[in-house]
Amino acid sequence: MKHSMKLPDVLSRSNLGKLRLKVNHSAILVFSALLLILLVAFTVRLLPIRWEVETGQLHLSEFDPYYQYTLTRHMVENGLFSPYYPTPWIDNQRWYPSGSNMGASLSSLPMTAAVAYDIVTALGVNIDLMSFCAFFPVLLGTLAVFFMYFLGKDIGGKSVGLLAALFLALNPAVIQRNSLGFFDTETVGVFSIVLFSFLFLRAINEERTMGSTMKYSIGAAAVLAYFMMGWGGAYYMVDLAVLFVFALILLRRSTRRLFLAFSVTFGLALLIAINNPYLSTGYLTNYAILPVLGIFALLCLSEIIRNLASTRGKLLFVVAFMTALVGGFVALWSLGYVGDIAGKFITVFDPFLRASNPLIESVAEHRITAWGSIYYDLGIAIVFSVVGLFFVGRNLTTRNLFLLIFGLTSLYFSASMVRLLIIFGPAFSLLAAVGVVGLLKPFMTLLREPPKILTKKRFGLERVGKEFSGVAVFLIFLILMTNLSFAPQTKSGDGVPNVYKQTYTPVTISAGSLPIVPNQQVEEWLDMLKYLNDFQDSTTVVSSWWDYGYWTAIMGNVTSLCDNETSNATQIENVGYSFMANETQSVKMLKLYNAKYVLVFTVVAMQQDSTTGGTIGVEAGYGDEGKWTWMARISGSATQDQRAAWPDWNWTDETPFGSFNNDTNKWEWSAQGLNTTIYKLMSWGRNRWCTVNGITDPQAANVTQPLLFKEEYFAGLNLTPTDAGNKYGGLIPLVLLYKIDYSDT
Repeated sequence: MKHSMKLPDVLSRSNLGKLRLKVNHSAILVFSALLLILLVAFTVRLLPIRWEVETGQLHLSEFDPYYQYTLTRHMVENGLFSPYYPTPWIDNQRWYPSGSNMGASLSSLPMTAAVAYDIVTALGVNIDLMSFCAFFPVLLGTLAVFFMYFLGKDIGGKSVGLLAALFLALNPAVIQRNSLGFFDTETVGVFSIVLFSFLFLRAINEERTMGSTMKYSIGAAAVLAYFMMGWGGAYYMVDLAVLFVFALILLRRSTRRLFLAFSVTFGLALLIAINNPYLSTGYLTNYAILPVLGIFALLCLSEIIRNLASTRGKLLFVVAFMTALVGGFVALWSLGYVGDIAGKFITVFDPFLRASNPLIESVAEHRITAWGSIYYDLGIAIVFSVVGLFFVGRNLTTRNLFLLIFGLTSLYFSASMVRLLIIFGPAFSLLAAVGVVGLLKPFMTLLREPPKILTKKRFGLERVGKEFSGVAVFLIFLILMTNLSFAPQTKSGDGVPNVYKQTYTPVTISAGSLPIVPNQQVEEWLDMLKYLNDFQDSTTVVSSWWDYGYWTAIMGNVTSLCDNETSNATQIENVGYSFMANETQSVKMLKLYNAKYVLVFTVVAMQQDSTTGGTIGVEAGYGDEGKWTWMARISGSATQDQRAAWPDWNWTDETPFGSFNNDTNKWEWSAQGLNTTIYKLMSWGRNRWCTVNGITDPQAANVTQPLLFKEEYFAGLNLTPTDAGNKYGGLIPLVLLYKIDYSDT
């Protein structure tokens, strides 16, 4: 009698029984953790979308991203190389009358976005270009976190990789520069720093084949060229790699593989990068790039010496080689072929040089970083990064040497300039991860040991129990959770983590350029830009301070005189003069630029009068009432020729316009200050709002109606005190547009 066989028996007797699904639980856990970290990185960077969904369109944040958007739009409409070839594109809506040479622009970010946008739209996705550009940094920022895992894994294993990715995903300085709307060069920078480091370290790994070295070297070259053509901060990465290779040479770790990888990476990268019109061949003789040639020469020297037999021959060759190298540099310098480093880059080495240049110093992100700011950004995790430095320094492998140099140099530069905290972000993430894993390793090893029977002694136990290791692990976990999830060190003391505060805020224009988190989108700036758009005349010249030039030209579709590109310092000084001079002189200056309107931004704050108990409207300090001192300082640095042409140009800084009263903690305007155009335009707008809304203006006695500037449109004039309290925390943003009256000039 035949018995029926069960399915497991059939499978076991067939070849199918050999096909067993092997599940690597460790790999699943790592994959799941990485996927969760990427989801967190993506979501956190997307948080500002809350304020954008109301309008159905995403906006860009800050000011410089609008420059990149303009380039991207031109590439999408006219071709990828249209800003550069056959002739450079001059944008005549900016920096009137000369216009802005957009051909002198870095190309990586706009080209990448333009290509990606064409692909997305070809696939049938209906999205406008500005919304796509606003969303693009979120994608690139998440990709940087993804590659950080692999970089960290190469340095210290999977645990270091996961923690480094987590720290980078939640680093406030990094998030600020690649969150929704921040479509600027730093987005390319962070991604390139991480990916280049990963590829270059793999290229010089002695355990790999020469074929693998070539592949990684070519990949590193492509990323480095992309970096060079994307952000001026590539100077740092170039010189970091140079310093790293120089350290390897000093430590006698120079190998043929290092020579090959360095030559291919930098030779190919520079060959690609100099094809960008903005960089051109002059990039090769820049002070920051010339060390590449020097290290290449040293690597050549090292290879040649390695193959020379006699000591005398080695010595003679070294002397002759170094003489030729120094002589070549001196010859290039004497003939004027060695280019200089741009002003703001050299001031990174010596931040005190910025104090002598108000044009650079006026930008908040160019200030020296206070140590408190670094702690505020990184929190208690700084302790782990210091511990990471210890572990790295104790075991100076090639990768650890790179991380040590990366950490120390990036810390110096980030302390020199607030903006460069973003460079320290990747290094900090790696060091903190190494520190955490290094501290946990002995405790985790102890926890994995099999239980042992403890024998009591007279004065204690034979060994420390596992429970103490568990407590240590729990404490480190608690510290990290406190830092990332609660962060009691935040300025407001509300226990909300800084990373959350950094992202859960609207983009700059949706916040009305106010330093607050409004309950809803601030409408005043958007209303003004819509009003300008309704002119339907892009040749209409509207003068404003340089902060708002991108907004008026790109979103308002009018012509501006200056913006954050700062391509013409003299023109910025002249615009500053037009605000700090009296009305008559101001109109004469504006007439030279055919300006039809002047735009001023001021913010009023509601306060309770200590005397009467009523509500008064005072300057908040967030608009031009907080920026006019820079108008005075920048215009005060004008040349003697400029001053000679304008007799009342008699200031070098803000002191002739008043003084700060320490008793009242307020600025008190002098007679000259009360007669400036900027004061009249701001105070008249504030007074008009107070009058319309029945609020007392404590400075009403000093307010006079401008004679040569007529009220055209005041956005925010009808914002009631109740609405301002409910929406914007009691702040009233006023965007004031005046029409210039040339009838008496």
